[in-house]
Amino acid sequence: MTLVKIYNWTRKRSIKPSYLPPELRGQRDAVRSKMILSMLLNNEYGIHVVEGQFENLPGKGKPLDLNTNPHADPAEDTLYRILSRSNVCTWWVELNKEIRNRVIEWRSTLKKAWTHRGSANDSQWIEASESLKLQMRDINNKVFRYNLIVPFGRQMFGLKWEKSG
Repeated sequence: MTLVKIYNWTRKRSIKPSYLPPELRGQRDAVRSKMILSMLLNNEYGIHVVEGQFENLPGKGKPLDLNTNPHADPAEDTLYRILSRSNVCTWWVELNKEIRNRVIEWRSTLKKAWTHRGSANDSQWIEASESLKLQMRDINNKVFRYNLIVPFGRQMFGLKWEKSG
């Protein structure tokens, strides 16, 4: 029986809840089927390990080629490989570096300006805070532009004046 046939066979059968771990009891059949498939695959893997079928694989002992991404579109992968060999990066990566550097500079300026807060001459703090708010607005505009163009999951948070102090 192949794994697909076994999987289809187990989907048709109900499993006694007492055989399941407590967290899976009362779950729907889809969850139970996934658990059964996982158990079957683990058993199959164990059988192949015991039989030694993973011993003489081609490329054994050689380093893996991690320069290519098997999940990426081949055209994009080629493009990124050419860019990385030329020490060129996409413009959103450059924008990310610029934003991070500007945030570091902004925070160090804020620390310096913070020392003037609450002193007898509060005008320095007021001037510095107004300048910092303008810089923060500029940084947040860059973050907004950056978030519109980067791949999903790489977005950044902007700065908030209320949380910076």
